[in-house]
Amino acid sequence: MNNRALALDALRGYAIITMVLSATIVTHVLPGWMSHAQTPPPDHVFNPLLPGVTWVDLVFPFFLFAMGAAFPFSIRKRAEKGDSKLKLVYEAVKRGIQLTFFAIFIQHFYPYMLSSPQDMRAWLLAILCFAVLFPMFMRIPLKMPDWAHISIKVGAYIVAAIMLATTSYADGKTFSLFSSNIIILLLANMAIFGSILYIFTMHNRWMRLGILILLMAMILGSTVDSSWTQSVFNYTPLPWMYRFDYLKYLFIVIPGSIAGEYLAEWMKAFQKETDDYATSPYRKISIMLMILSVIIIIGNLYGLYTRNLVVNLVVTVLLLLTGKCVFPHKVDGIALLWKKLFNAGAYLLLLGLCFEPFQDGIKKDPTTFSYFFVTSGLAFLALLFLSIVCDYFRCVKSTRFLVMSGQNPMIAYVVGDLLIMPLANILGIASLLSYFQQNAWLGFLQGVILTSLAVLVTMFFTKIKWFWRT
Repeated sequence: MNNRALALDALRGYAIITMVLSATIVTHVLPGWMSHAQTPPPDHVFNPLLPGVTWVDLVFPFFLFAMGAAFPFSIRKRAEKGDSKLKLVYEAVKRGIQLTFFAIFIQHFYPYMLSSPQDMRAWLLAILCFAVLFPMFMRIPLKMPDWAHISIKVGAYIVAAIMLATTSYADGKTFSLFSSNIIILLLANMAIFGSILYIFTMHNRWMRLGILILLMAMILGSTVDSSWTQSVFNYTPLPWMYRFDYLKYLFIVIPGSIAGEYLAEWMKAFQKETDDYATSPYRKISIMLMILSVIIIIGNLYGLYTRNLVVNLVVTVLLLLTGKCVFPHKVDGIALLWKKLFNAGAYLLLLGLCFEPFQDGIKKDPTTFSYFFVTSGLAFLALLFLSIVCDYFRCVKSTRFLVMSGQNPMIAYVVGDLLIMPLANILGIASLLSYFQQNAWLGFLQGVILTSLAVLVTMFFTKIKWFWRT
Protein backbone atom coordinates (compact mmCIF):
# COMPACT_ATOMS: atom_id res chain seq x y z
CA MET A 1 0.00 0.00 0.00
CA ASN A 2 1.38 3.39 -0.97
CA ASN A 3 1.88 5.55 2.10
CA ARG A 4 1.38 8.78 0.16
CA ALA A 5 -1.87 10.49 -0.71
CA LEU A 6 -1.44 10.36 -4.47
CA ALA A 7 -4.41 12.68 -4.96
CA LEU A 8 -2.55 15.46 -3.16
CA ASP A 9 0.59 14.96 -5.25
CA ALA A 10 -1.60 14.96 -8.36
CA LEU A 11 -3.35 18.19 -7.36
CA ARG A 12 0.00 19.85 -6.75
CA GLY A 13 1.22 18.47 -10.07
CA TYR A 14 -1.85 19.74 -11.90
CA ALA A 15 -1.32 23.20 -10.41
CA ILE A 16 2.35 23.40 -11.35
CA ILE A 17 1.83 21.96 -14.85
CA THR A 18 -1.00 24.35 -15.67
CA MET A 19 1.08 27.17 -14.22
CA VAL A 20 3.81 26.35 -16.74
CA LEU A 21 1.26 25.86 -19.53
CA SER A 22 -0.41 29.22 -18.92
CA ALA A 23 2.99 30.92 -19.13
CA THR A 24 4.07 29.24 -22.39
CA ILE A 25 0.98 29.41 -24.61
CA VAL A 26 0.83 32.24 -27.16
CA THR A 27 -1.93 34.26 -25.53
CA HIS A 28 -2.32 36.96 -28.20
CA VAL A 29 -3.68 34.44 -30.71
CA LEU A 30 -5.93 32.68 -28.18
CA PRO A 31 -9.44 33.55 -26.91
CA GLY A 32 -9.84 35.51 -23.69
CA TRP A 33 -10.67 32.51 -21.51
CA MET A 34 -7.20 31.11 -22.21
CA SER A 35 -5.53 33.84 -20.15
CA HIS A 36 -6.28 35.68 -16.91
CA ALA A 37 -9.79 37.13 -16.88
CA GLN A 38 -8.36 40.59 -16.18
CA THR A 39 -6.00 40.60 -19.16
CA PRO A 40 -8.49 40.28 -22.05
CA PRO A 41 -7.62 40.20 -25.77
CA PRO A 42 -6.64 41.63 -28.11
CA ASP A 43 -3.93 43.64 -26.33
CA HIS A 44 -4.02 41.71 -23.00
CA VAL A 45 -3.60 44.87 -20.93
CA PHE A 46 -4.36 44.40 -17.22
CA ASN A 47 -7.78 45.77 -16.29
CA PRO A 48 -8.38 45.70 -12.50
CA LEU A 49 -12.04 46.65 -12.99
CA LEU A 50 -12.87 43.51 -14.98
CA PRO A 51 -14.42 40.70 -12.85
CA GLY A 52 -14.44 36.99 -13.62
CA VAL A 53 -12.16 33.96 -13.50
CA THR A 54 -10.71 31.50 -16.00
CA TRP A 55 -8.84 28.21 -15.61
CA VAL A 56 -5.62 30.25 -15.45
CA ASP A 57 -6.91 32.02 -12.34
CA LEU A 58 -7.30 28.65 -10.57
CA VAL A 59 -3.66 27.65 -11.00
CA PHE A 60 -2.09 29.55 -8.09
CA PRO A 61 -4.88 28.99 -5.54
CA PHE A 62 -4.84 25.26 -6.28
CA PHE A 63 -1.11 25.23 -5.50
CA LEU A 64 -1.66 27.19 -2.29
CA PHE A 65 -4.44 24.78 -1.34
CA ALA A 66 -2.12 21.81 -1.91
CA MET A 67 0.53 23.53 0.19
CA GLY A 68 -1.88 23.81 3.11
CA ALA A 69 -3.05 20.23 2.60
CA ALA A 70 0.53 19.05 3.10
CA PHE A 71 0.74 20.50 6.64
CA PRO A 72 -0.79 17.45 8.38
CA PHE A 73 1.69 15.20 6.55
CA SER A 74 4.74 17.28 7.45
CA ILE A 75 4.17 19.48 10.49
CA ARG A 76 1.72 17.29 12.38
CA LYS A 77 3.72 14.15 11.64
CA ARG A 78 6.85 15.74 13.10
CA ALA A 79 4.92 16.95 16.13
CA GLU A 80 3.67 13.42 16.74
CA LYS A 81 7.27 12.22 16.63
CA GLY A 82 8.12 14.56 19.49
CA ASP A 83 9.38 17.77 17.86
CA SER A 84 8.64 20.80 20.04
CA LYS A 85 6.58 23.74 18.81
CA LEU A 86 9.71 25.90 19.01
CA LYS A 87 11.58 23.56 16.67
CA LEU A 88 8.63 23.42 14.29
CA VAL A 89 8.45 27.24 14.21
CA TYR A 90 12.19 27.39 13.54
CA GLU A 91 11.81 24.97 10.62
CA ALA A 92 8.90 27.01 9.23
CA VAL A 93 10.87 30.26 9.36
CA LYS A 94 13.92 28.57 7.82
CA ARG A 95 11.80 27.20 5.02
CA GLY A 96 10.31 30.62 4.35
CA ILE A 97 13.76 32.23 4.23
CA GLN A 98 15.00 29.56 1.82
CA LEU A 99 12.01 30.10 -0.45
CA THR A 100 12.60 33.86 -0.32
CA PHE A 101 16.20 33.34 -1.43
CA PHE A 102 14.93 31.02 -4.16
CA ALA A 103 12.49 33.72 -5.33
CA ILE A 104 15.25 36.34 -5.50
CA PHE A 105 17.87 34.08 -7.06
CA ILE A 106 15.79 32.71 -9.93
CA GLN A 107 14.30 36.11 -10.75
CA HIS A 108 17.77 37.62 -11.23
CA PHE A 109 18.85 34.83 -13.59
CA TYR A 110 15.96 34.61 -15.98
CA PRO A 111 17.62 35.33 -19.36
CA TYR A 112 15.44 38.38 -20.02
CA MET A 113 16.73 39.88 -16.76
CA LEU A 114 20.36 39.40 -17.78
CA SER A 115 20.40 40.97 -21.23
CA SER A 116 18.10 42.58 -23.77
CA PRO A 117 18.10 41.11 -26.34
CA GLN A 118 19.08 37.79 -24.81
CA ASP A 119 22.55 36.51 -25.63
CA MET A 120 24.84 33.53 -25.04
CA ARG A 121 26.02 34.92 -21.69
CA ALA A 122 22.44 35.17 -20.41
CA TRP A 123 21.58 31.62 -21.46
CA LEU A 124 24.72 30.13 -19.90
CA LEU A 125 24.18 32.03 -16.65
CA ALA A 126 20.59 30.77 -16.51
CA ILE A 127 21.79 27.18 -16.89
CA LEU A 128 24.45 27.79 -14.22
CA CYS A 129 21.72 29.09 -11.90
CA PHE A 130 19.74 25.89 -12.50
CA ALA A 131 22.80 23.77 -11.69
CA VAL A 132 23.59 25.67 -8.47
CA LEU A 133 20.04 25.08 -7.23
CA PHE A 134 20.70 21.33 -6.96
CA PRO A 135 23.23 21.36 -4.10
CA MET A 136 21.25 24.21 -2.56
CA PHE A 137 17.94 22.37 -2.29
CA MET A 138 18.71 18.66 -2.44
CA ARG A 139 20.70 16.27 -0.32
CA ILE A 140 23.60 14.92 -2.37
CA PRO A 141 22.99 11.14 -2.75
CA LEU A 142 26.41 10.15 -1.41
CA LYS A 143 27.38 8.66 1.92
CA MET A 144 28.92 11.57 3.78
CA PRO A 145 28.84 12.87 7.35
CA ASP A 146 26.24 15.51 8.16
CA TRP A 147 28.84 18.27 8.30
CA ALA A 148 29.81 17.52 4.70
CA HIS A 149 26.21 17.80 3.49
CA ILE A 150 25.81 21.07 5.38
CA SER A 151 29.09 22.39 3.94
CA ILE A 152 27.96 21.63 0.39
CA LYS A 153 24.64 23.38 0.97
CA VAL A 154 26.30 26.44 2.53
CA GLY A 155 28.83 26.49 -0.30
CA ALA A 156 26.01 26.54 -2.86
CA TYR A 157 24.43 29.54 -1.14
CA ILE A 158 27.79 31.32 -1.12
CA VAL A 159 28.24 30.66 -4.85
CA ALA A 160 24.71 31.96 -5.49
CA ALA A 161 25.37 35.10 -3.44
CA ILE A 162 28.58 35.76 -5.38
CA MET A 163 26.70 35.30 -8.66
CA LEU A 164 24.03 37.78 -7.56
CA ALA A 165 26.59 40.36 -6.46
CA THR A 166 28.92 40.16 -9.46
CA THR A 167 26.53 39.74 -12.39
CA SER A 168 25.57 42.70 -14.55
CA TYR A 169 21.92 42.86 -15.58
CA ALA A 170 19.94 44.19 -18.53
CA ASP A 171 19.45 47.93 -18.98
CA GLY A 172 22.13 48.78 -16.42
CA LYS A 173 20.17 47.33 -13.51
CA THR A 174 21.92 45.99 -10.42
CA PHE A 175 21.06 43.40 -7.80
CA SER A 176 17.99 44.30 -5.76
CA LEU A 177 16.23 42.48 -2.95
CA PHE A 178 12.99 43.89 -4.32
CA SER A 179 13.47 41.97 -7.57
CA SER A 180 11.95 38.58 -6.82
CA ASN A 181 9.50 36.06 -8.21
CA ILE A 182 6.22 37.14 -6.65
CA ILE A 183 4.63 33.68 -6.78
CA ILE A 184 7.51 32.09 -4.86
CA LEU A 185 7.62 35.06 -2.48
CA LEU A 186 3.95 34.56 -1.63
CA LEU A 187 4.63 30.86 -1.06
CA ALA A 188 7.49 31.83 1.26
CA ASN A 189 5.14 33.97 3.35
CA MET A 190 2.61 31.14 3.49
CA ALA A 191 5.37 28.71 4.47
CA ILE A 192 6.08 30.91 7.49
CA PHE A 193 2.72 32.26 8.61
CA GLY A 194 0.56 29.37 7.42
CA SER A 195 2.84 26.86 9.10
CA ILE A 196 3.01 28.81 12.37
CA LEU A 197 -0.77 29.16 12.44
CA TYR A 198 -1.12 25.43 11.88
CA ILE A 199 1.52 24.56 14.51
CA PHE A 200 -0.48 26.28 17.25
CA THR A 201 -3.92 25.16 16.06
CA MET A 202 -3.31 21.65 14.71
CA HIS A 203 -5.54 20.20 17.43
CA ASN A 204 -8.18 22.94 17.26
CA ARG A 205 -9.71 23.37 13.82
CA TRP A 206 -12.26 25.92 15.03
CA MET A 207 -9.55 28.17 16.45
CA ARG A 208 -7.81 28.04 13.08
CA LEU A 209 -10.98 29.19 11.35
CA GLY A 210 -11.60 31.79 14.07
CA ILE A 211 -8.22 33.37 13.36
CA LEU A 212 -9.24 33.67 9.71
CA ILE A 213 -12.29 35.67 10.80
CA LEU A 214 -9.99 38.01 12.76
CA LEU A 215 -7.81 38.33 9.66
CA MET A 216 -10.86 39.21 7.59
CA ALA A 217 -11.77 41.91 10.11
CA MET A 218 -8.23 43.32 9.93
CA ILE A 219 -8.29 43.42 6.14
CA LEU A 220 -11.71 45.09 5.99
CA GLY A 221 -10.80 47.48 8.81
CA SER A 222 -7.61 48.53 7.03
CA THR A 223 -9.69 50.41 4.45
CA VAL A 224 -10.58 53.01 7.10
CA ASP A 225 -8.14 55.93 6.95
CA SER A 226 -6.04 56.65 10.06
CA SER A 227 -7.30 53.52 11.84
CA TRP A 228 -5.01 51.25 13.86
CA THR A 229 -5.91 48.40 11.54
CA GLN A 230 -4.63 50.43 8.59
CA SER A 231 -1.38 51.12 10.48
CA VAL A 232 -0.87 47.40 11.13
CA PHE A 233 -1.80 46.57 7.54
CA ASN A 234 0.73 49.03 6.10
CA TYR A 235 3.59 48.25 8.52
CA THR A 236 6.40 46.08 7.19
CA PRO A 237 9.90 45.74 8.67
CA LEU A 238 11.11 43.94 5.51
CA PRO A 239 9.21 45.40 2.55
CA TRP A 240 11.13 43.24 0.06
CA MET A 241 9.96 40.07 1.83
CA TYR A 242 6.78 40.70 3.80
CA ARG A 243 3.55 42.67 3.51
CA PHE A 244 0.48 42.15 5.65
CA ASP A 245 -1.48 42.01 2.42
CA TYR A 246 0.20 38.68 1.62
CA LEU A 247 -1.55 37.07 4.60
CA LYS A 248 -4.86 37.14 2.74
CA TYR A 249 -3.80 33.95 0.96
CA LEU A 250 -4.26 32.15 4.26
CA PHE A 251 -7.93 32.05 3.23
CA ILE A 252 -6.85 29.37 0.74
CA VAL A 253 -4.00 27.71 2.64
CA ILE A 254 -5.97 27.09 5.85
CA PRO A 255 -8.94 25.41 4.13
CA GLY A 256 -6.29 23.34 2.38
CA SER A 257 -4.94 22.27 5.77
CA ILE A 258 -8.40 20.98 6.69
CA ALA A 259 -8.54 18.99 3.46
CA GLY A 260 -5.14 17.55 4.35
CA GLU A 261 -6.47 16.50 7.74
CA TYR A 262 -9.37 14.73 6.06
CA LEU A 263 -6.87 12.86 3.88
CA ALA A 264 -4.64 12.00 6.83
CA GLU A 265 -7.59 10.70 8.86
CA TRP A 266 -8.66 8.47 5.99
CA MET A 267 -5.14 7.16 5.39
CA LYS A 268 -4.76 6.32 9.05
CA ALA A 269 -8.05 4.48 9.40
CA PHE A 270 -9.42 3.23 6.11
CA GLN A 271 -6.92 3.10 3.27
CA LYS A 272 -6.83 -0.72 3.04
CA GLU A 273 -10.27 -0.80 1.48
CA THR A 274 -9.01 0.64 -1.81
CA ASP A 275 -7.30 -2.65 -2.63
CA ASP A 276 -10.44 -4.01 -4.34
CA TYR A 277 -12.43 -1.13 -5.78
CA ALA A 278 -14.15 -3.41 -8.31
CA THR A 279 -16.29 -4.93 -5.56
CA SER A 280 -16.64 -1.73 -3.55
CA PRO A 281 -20.20 -0.59 -2.84
CA TYR A 282 -19.10 2.97 -3.62
CA ARG A 283 -18.16 2.40 -7.26
CA LYS A 284 -21.33 4.01 -8.67
CA ILE A 285 -21.09 6.87 -6.20
CA SER A 286 -17.50 7.53 -7.26
CA ILE A 287 -18.43 7.84 -10.94
CA MET A 288 -21.31 10.21 -10.21
CA LEU A 289 -19.08 12.36 -7.97
CA MET A 290 -16.39 12.54 -10.64
CA ILE A 291 -18.89 13.78 -13.21
CA LEU A 292 -20.50 16.25 -10.79
CA SER A 293 -17.14 17.67 -9.68
CA VAL A 294 -16.00 18.34 -13.24
CA ILE A 295 -19.34 19.88 -14.23
CA ILE A 296 -19.39 22.16 -11.16
CA ILE A 297 -15.81 23.35 -11.74
CA ILE A 298 -16.25 24.00 -15.47
CA GLY A 299 -19.74 25.42 -14.97
CA ASN A 300 -18.55 27.98 -12.44
CA LEU A 301 -15.63 29.00 -14.62
CA TYR A 302 -18.03 29.56 -17.51
CA GLY A 303 -20.72 31.28 -15.45
CA LEU A 304 -18.36 33.63 -13.63
CA TYR A 305 -16.37 34.46 -16.77
CA THR A 306 -19.45 35.20 -18.88
CA ARG A 307 -21.10 36.94 -15.89
CA ASN A 308 -24.24 34.79 -15.99
CA LEU A 309 -24.29 35.06 -12.21
CA VAL A 310 -27.89 34.16 -11.36
CA VAL A 311 -27.96 31.20 -13.74
CA ASN A 312 -24.61 30.02 -12.41
CA LEU A 313 -25.81 30.28 -8.80
CA VAL A 314 -29.04 28.36 -9.47
CA VAL A 315 -27.30 25.62 -11.46
CA THR A 316 -24.55 25.32 -8.85
CA VAL A 317 -27.06 24.96 -6.01
CA LEU A 318 -28.96 22.27 -7.93
CA LEU A 319 -25.75 20.38 -8.70
CA LEU A 320 -24.60 20.58 -5.09
CA LEU A 321 -27.98 19.29 -3.88
CA THR A 322 -27.67 16.46 -6.38
CA GLY A 323 -24.24 15.66 -4.99
CA LYS A 324 -25.62 15.69 -1.48
CA CYS A 325 -28.25 13.14 -2.49
CA VAL A 326 -25.61 10.86 -4.02
CA PHE A 327 -24.31 9.87 -0.58
CA PRO A 328 -26.20 7.25 1.46
CA HIS A 329 -27.22 8.23 4.98
CA LYS A 330 -24.24 6.37 6.43
CA VAL A 331 -20.88 6.04 4.72
CA ASP A 332 -17.45 5.00 5.86
CA GLY A 333 -13.98 4.52 4.48
CA ILE A 334 -13.03 6.47 1.41
CA ALA A 335 -16.65 7.49 0.81
CA LEU A 336 -16.56 9.29 4.15
CA LEU A 337 -13.52 11.19 2.89
CA TRP A 338 -15.40 12.12 -0.28
CA LYS A 339 -18.38 13.30 1.75
CA LYS A 340 -16.18 15.54 3.89
CA LEU A 341 -14.43 16.98 0.84
CA PHE A 342 -17.71 17.54 -0.98
CA ASN A 343 -19.43 19.20 1.97
CA ALA A 344 -16.50 21.54 2.64
CA GLY A 345 -16.16 22.37 -1.04
CA ALA A 346 -19.89 23.01 -1.41
CA TYR A 347 -19.97 25.34 1.59
CA LEU A 348 -16.95 27.39 0.48
CA LEU A 349 -18.19 27.59 -3.10
CA LEU A 350 -21.60 28.87 -2.01
CA LEU A 351 -19.95 31.28 0.42
CA GLY A 352 -17.81 32.61 -2.42
CA LEU A 353 -20.81 33.01 -4.71
CA CYS A 354 -22.63 34.93 -1.97
CA PHE A 355 -19.60 37.23 -1.70
CA GLU A 356 -19.49 37.66 -5.50
CA PRO A 357 -21.33 41.03 -5.66
CA PHE A 358 -19.04 42.39 -2.91
CA GLN A 359 -15.84 44.20 -3.99
CA ASP A 360 -17.23 44.63 -7.52
CA GLY A 361 -17.20 40.95 -8.41
CA ILE A 362 -14.76 38.08 -8.23
CA LYS A 363 -11.21 39.12 -9.16
CA LYS A 364 -7.76 37.65 -8.92
CA ASP A 365 -6.07 41.04 -8.63
CA PRO A 366 -6.88 42.88 -6.48
CA THR A 367 -8.00 39.66 -4.86
CA THR A 368 -11.52 39.53 -3.47
CA PHE A 369 -13.05 37.38 -0.75
CA SER A 370 -15.21 35.78 -3.41
CA TYR A 371 -12.03 34.68 -5.18
CA PHE A 372 -10.60 33.07 -2.04
CA PHE A 373 -13.75 31.13 -1.18
CA VAL A 374 -14.73 30.11 -4.72
CA THR A 375 -11.24 28.85 -5.58
CA SER A 376 -10.94 27.02 -2.24
CA GLY A 377 -14.30 25.37 -2.83
CA LEU A 378 -13.32 24.31 -6.33
CA ALA A 379 -9.99 23.02 -4.98
CA PHE A 380 -11.88 20.74 -2.57
CA LEU A 381 -13.86 19.37 -5.52
CA ALA A 382 -10.70 18.94 -7.60
CA LEU A 383 -9.10 17.01 -4.73
CA LEU A 384 -12.26 14.89 -4.50
CA PHE A 385 -12.01 14.10 -8.22
CA LEU A 386 -8.33 13.17 -7.94
CA SER A 387 -8.97 11.11 -4.81
CA ILE A 388 -11.33 8.95 -6.84
CA VAL A 389 -9.00 8.72 -9.83
CA CYS A 390 -5.70 8.24 -7.97
CA ASP A 391 -6.52 6.71 -4.60
CA TYR A 392 -9.67 4.73 -5.44
CA PHE A 393 -9.42 3.57 -9.05
CA ARG A 394 -5.61 3.62 -8.82
CA CYS A 395 -5.07 5.09 -12.29
CA VAL A 396 -1.33 5.10 -11.66
CA LYS A 397 0.03 5.15 -15.21
CA SER A 398 -2.33 7.79 -16.57
CA THR A 399 -1.70 10.16 -13.65
CA ARG A 400 2.02 9.49 -13.20
CA PHE A 401 2.97 12.74 -14.93
CA LEU A 402 0.82 14.67 -12.44
CA VAL A 403 2.05 12.80 -9.37
CA MET A 404 5.75 12.92 -10.26
CA SER A 405 5.57 16.62 -11.15
CA GLY A 406 3.75 17.27 -7.88
CA GLN A 407 6.51 15.52 -5.95
CA ASN A 408 9.14 17.86 -7.43
CA PRO A 409 7.34 21.19 -8.00
CA MET A 410 10.33 23.50 -7.59
CA ILE A 411 12.14 21.90 -10.52
CA ALA A 412 8.97 21.89 -12.63
CA TYR A 413 8.48 25.60 -11.99
CA VAL A 414 11.90 26.79 -13.20
CA VAL A 415 13.17 24.16 -15.62
CA GLY A 416 11.55 25.80 -18.63
CA ASP A 417 13.07 29.26 -18.12
CA LEU A 418 16.42 28.18 -16.68
CA LEU A 419 17.21 25.08 -18.74
CA ILE A 420 14.92 24.22 -21.65
CA MET A 421 14.63 27.64 -23.31
CA PRO A 422 18.32 28.56 -22.77
CA LEU A 423 19.33 25.23 -24.36
CA ALA A 424 16.87 25.81 -27.21
CA ASN A 425 18.40 29.23 -27.85
CA ILE A 426 21.96 27.91 -27.68
CA LEU A 427 21.08 25.14 -30.16
CA GLY A 428 19.39 27.68 -32.43
CA ILE A 429 15.96 26.02 -32.41
CA ALA A 430 14.11 28.58 -30.28
CA SER A 431 13.47 30.69 -33.40
CA LEU A 432 11.17 27.92 -34.65
CA LEU A 433 8.65 28.98 -32.02
CA SER A 434 7.70 31.93 -34.25
CA TYR A 435 5.72 29.48 -36.41
CA PHE A 436 3.38 28.84 -33.47
CA GLN A 437 2.13 32.44 -33.40
CA GLN A 438 -0.03 32.15 -36.51
CA ASN A 439 -3.29 30.85 -35.03
CA ALA A 440 -4.94 29.70 -31.82
CA TRP A 441 -4.30 25.98 -32.28
CA LEU A 442 -0.59 26.48 -32.92
CA GLY A 443 -0.40 28.96 -30.05
CA PHE A 444 -1.80 26.36 -27.69
CA LEU A 445 0.43 23.65 -29.20
CA GLN A 446 3.51 25.70 -28.30
CA GLY A 447 2.45 25.63 -24.67
CA VAL A 448 1.78 21.89 -24.79
CA ILE A 449 5.22 21.16 -26.27
CA LEU A 450 7.17 23.36 -23.85
CA THR A 451 5.14 22.16 -20.87
CA SER A 452 5.62 18.52 -21.90
CA LEU A 453 9.38 19.04 -22.04
CA ALA A 454 9.32 20.59 -18.57
CA VAL A 455 7.27 17.66 -17.26
CA LEU A 456 9.61 15.09 -18.81
CA VAL A 457 12.69 16.70 -17.27
CA THR A 458 10.93 16.91 -13.90
CA MET A 459 9.85 13.27 -14.11
CA PHE A 460 13.45 12.28 -14.86
CA PHE A 461 14.78 13.97 -11.72
CA THR A 462 11.89 12.56 -9.68
CA LYS A 463 12.63 9.09 -11.06
CA ILE A 464 16.26 9.25 -9.90
CA LYS A 465 15.08 10.78 -6.60
CA TRP A 466 16.75 14.17 -7.04
CA PHE A 467 14.20 16.24 -5.15
CA TRP A 468 14.49 19.95 -4.36
CA ARG A 469 13.31 20.49 -0.81
CA THR A 470 13.32 23.39 1.63
